[in-house]
Parts: sequence; C-alpha cells; structure tokens
Amino acid sequence: MNDPGSSREVLALRNLHDVITAVHSGQDLEDVLQTAAQGVVDVLGFEVAVIDCVDDHGFVEALAVAGDEDACRTMKSRRIPLVEILQEFDIADEWGRLRFVPHDRLEEDATASWVPDLVPLDVPDAWHPLDALYAPLHGPNGDLLGVLSVDLPVDRRRPTLLGRQVLEMYAVQAGLAIHHAQERARLNERVRLAAAVRAVVDTAAHELDLESVIAGSFAPLSAGFRCDRVVVQVLPDPAEHSGDSAPATRFTAFHPPPPEGSDTPWPMDSEQAAGMLPLGEQIARRCWEKGRTAVLDPLEAPSDDQLAPEELRRVRTFMGSAGINSAMLVPLGSGPQCLGHVTLLREDQSAAWTEAEADAALEVGREMGRAVHRAHLYARERELVAELQELDRAKGEMINTVTHELKNPLTSIRGHAELLADEGVSPRSVGAIERNVQRLITLIDDLLLLAKVSDPHRDFLPAAVPMRAVVDEVFDGLTVQAERKDLRLDRSAVAELDAWGERAELTRLVLNIVSNAVKYTPAGGSAALQVYAEGGRVVFACTDTGLGISAEDKEHLFEEFERSSNPAARAEPGSGLGLAIVHRIAERHGADLVVDSEIGVGSTFRVLLRPA
Repeated sequence: MNDPGSSREVLALRNLHDVITAVHSGQDLEDVLQTAAQGVVDVLGFEVAVIDCVDDHGFVEALAVAGDEDACRTMKSRRIPLVEILQEFDIADEWGRLRFVPHDRLEEDATASWVPDLVPLDVPDAWHPLDALYAPLHGPNGDLLGVLSVDLPVDRRRPTLLGRQVLEMYAVQAGLAIHHAQERARLNERVRLAAAVRAVVDTAAHELDLESVIAGSFAPLSAGFRCDRVVVQVLPDPAEHSGDSAPATRFTAFHPPPPEGSDTPWPMDSEQAAGMLPLGEQIARRCWEKGRTAVLDPLEAPSDDQLAPEELRRVRTFMGSAGINSAMLVPLGSGPQCLGHVTLLREDQSAAWTEAEADAALEVGREMGRAVHRAHLYARERELVAELQELDRAKGEMINTVTHELKNPLTSIRGHAELLADEGVSPRSVGAIERNVQRLITLIDDLLLLAKVSDPHRDFLPAAVPMRAVVDEVFDGLTVQAERKDLRLDRSAVAELDAWGERAELTRLVLNIVSNAVKYTPAGGSAALQVYAEGGRVVFACTDTGLGISAEDKEHLFEEFERSSNPAARAEPGSGLGLAIVHRIAERHGADLVVDSEIGVGSTFRVLLRPA
C-alpha cells in the first residue's frame, strides 16, 4: 500500500515544477507567489501559507496568502516590522533553511496575527496553536527578501524531514521569484529614469529661455520619478548681486500649476507656503556642497543632519498641511554655485525613494543647473547687447549733432576763402584753406553716412539694383584720378546682374572699395572690377596690385577710424571710415565680405550680395 504522505510529497514536487516554470517565465510576482502559497496548502499539508516581502521601509507585508479564509483575511492586511520576525528567528530551532519557533519559547505576553482554534494532539510531535514555522526567502546574494510562513498542518503534527525539505524548495523558488521581480523592477526603473534624464537633457540643451526649460522638464520629471507634484525654485543670477543681503527669488514654478487666483497649489495661505522657499534654498545649498539629494519624510529624521530640529519641525508641519508624505529635494547648480532646486513630492506614504532615483535626480539637477547657468549668461548677454545698442545709438546721435555743428562754420569758412581769392590774397594760402575745408567736409559726410547706415531703426527699402550700372557710375567718377596716377582700371568682366538692395548704399560701397584701390595702388599698377554669379549670390570683386594689407591690420580692417600700420599707406590722407561704411552697408544688405591680401602683392575685396 502506498504511503499517503509520500504521495502528497510527490504532488508537491509536481506543483513545485509549476512554480519553477512560473518563476522563470516572467509572470507577475504576486501570481507566482500565490501559486507557491496555494501549492503549500493544497499538496504539502498546511492549512495556512503566507508569503511576505520585505519593503524599503523595513517592514514585511503579505503578497500572497492561501488556505483558511479567516487566516487569509487577517494575514492579507498584515504589515509588521521585519525586526519582530528577526527576533523570533533568534530563538528558533534551525531546521536546515527553516526556522521553527516552539510555543514555549515565546514571551508570555507575545501576540500573534492569527491563532488557530486548535486543541493539540497528545503526541510528542504535536503542533501547538502558537507554534511558528518560517522559511526565510533569500536572493542569490544572501539578502533577506521575504518570509514564507506556514501554520496548522493537516495532520496536526510537525512536518517530517521530507516535508521540510520540500518546503525549503518552495522557499528557494519563492526567493528567486522575488529576486527576479526586483531585478526586473530595477531594470524598468533604470530605463524609466534614463528616459526622464534624457528628456530633461534634450530640453535643457535646445532651450535658452529658462522658463521654457522648466516647463519642458515637468512632464518627464513627473513620469520618470512617479511624483505627484514638482516645485522648481530658481535663484537669481549670482553675478547680478553683491553684498551680504540675500537676493530675492527670481521665480518659482509649480506642476500642476496653482488654481486660478492662487499663488501656490497648497491648501494654505500664500505666506505660509512662501515661508518654505528660503528653507528649501538653505537645504539646497548644503546638498550642492555635499553632492547629494535630501529626502524629507515627516515621520523619519533626515540622515546626515540635513535639517536642524526647528527646520525639521517646519518641514513636518508644512508637509502635513499640504498632504505630502514624502519629498526629495534636488539641488540645481553649476560649478561651485547652487542656482536653485527641484523638489519632487509624493502623496503615497508607501512609496520610498530609491538609490537609483537619487542618482538620476542628481544628474537632472546638474543638467538643469547648466541650463540655468546658460540662461543667466544669455540674459546677461542680452542686457549687454541692449546696453551696447543704446551706446551705439547715443554715439550716432552725438556724431549727427557734432557734424551738423561743424558743417555750418565750415561752409562759412569756405565762402570767405573764395572772397579772399577774389581780393587777390595769396592763391597758395587760399588753396590750403580750401583743401583742408574739403577734407573736413568729407570727414563730416563720412560720419553722417556712417551714422545713417548704422541706425538699426532706419527703414531699409530694397529693390533690384543693376550692378553693371553701379560699377559704370563709379568707374566714370574715378577715371580721371586713376589716369593721374597712371593706373589701369579694368571693367571688362562686369556682368549684367541685379542685386537686392538700396542703390545709393550699394553705389557708396563700390565707390569706397574702388577708391581705396586707386588710392593705395602705386603708379603703373592696375585694378580689375568684376560682377559675376557664384553659389546663388551676386558677387562684386575688386582686385588691385596695391600695397596689400598685413594679417594684423586685417583683424581691425572694418573698425571706425582704423588706419593701416603700413607707413606707405598712412602717408595717404584718409579718415579711416571708408571700410567701416562698407562693412555697415554689407551688414544691412545681408552680404558677406571676403578680403584676400598680401603685403607688396595687392588685395582682393569680394562682396557676396543677395540676387534680385
């Protein structure tokens, strides 16, 4: 006759095979553990089986219960400190991997989650209602992941050696199931957090506007860190403040945003909520110095003395009033500077922050800190540009005022010089007066033109400009001057092409370039003028055999009042405004200026204009 006990163990082994298959198939953890617990009840001979898992808070909580309905109802809601079970392990008998706690070793006032209504048998191995049998569930590294506990053997006796060995097998598989589930959860967490960090990095890298960076980060932060609320506080640019006084906060942003008409999303007055922002700044600065986050829990003291007792009291009061159960404060910074913080808030009391989340949050803090730093630099740059534009505008107004004031007396001087010539005064003296008056008038005209083409508010009215006609006009005006120096001007390579711009300004641009070629080319030299199409542009080019330009002078070639360092070039009269005017006109027309030059060989100026 077959032994019923042995048959039960065989059935248990078959069921254990099903559990092993479930463990390695990637099924849901609770389903796998429920299969194991049910197998212990159905085929191993216990009326109650409970599988508890250790959570991040140091508690054990039942994930699977099977057997007696009353026991299931009681055990399913059980959540007790892990330390209580470890204390029972200390007084237990070691049955291989199992831990058996006889009832007579318990304290007299010891309590149990559930006690069966059972009268023990009058035999040596009888099961007592207060006996406890545990199977610790370990991972491959020996970490305690949970506990499989059984109660009330069907035969009311302590299990046999074979039964204990099979129970150990269930425990091993249940431990592996928990380990695999935790590994999958960690992997999914890493993937989720990596996606959140990547989304924040992409937003920070492509946005210069600080508010756009923050608005674009809210969604990945909420999803990636599974938080209910996000608060971002950005501190002012440290470069804008000096002295001992603390600067006011630049701005604070909330997600989800506060309801209409409210300054904060919290169910409290704005003043009370705003009082937490300076405290958040203090904590953020400490965290940035240490390179860590701060986990704030109203029930647990922060580690590493992150908060003083009074600060902790304020945090607990605020979190209790705001309905927040856990928060992680992440400093934002760049280099040595703390520039603000992100606070991630959870309303779920059981959701603890993991080490992976803290590491990912620090990476987010660094990336958003860099974005804040760039935004500060961009804001400072815009302010400086605005200041420079204002200075340029003031300079233009000054030039206009001075040149107009100079022009009236120069006109009078010129008129009186003409009267002196009529009266027979020395022609040489009168000629000197007229030449210098003309130089001043030319300088004033150049200053007025420079101010005109530099004015960003002046209307730009472009049209199709025939470049052949412009070159012909300049060529005809400089022919006599070129002939006096025995220079050859060549315009044979000027094509019939139209550029897009203002004719008067393009004429002045060509005139200044060609007149420079005539002025700085020694007698017997030449200058070739060209107009041709290249790369979708209309190109005007002037190539001379003149003095050439040094590399040092080319760096400042288009600056106002800049003269060449070449003594031969400085011997020629000039204001140093001609090429500055050329540069400003080119800028107004969206043209590119290219200069190739070599000392003693000559220069080529190319202006790449937009076609009409």
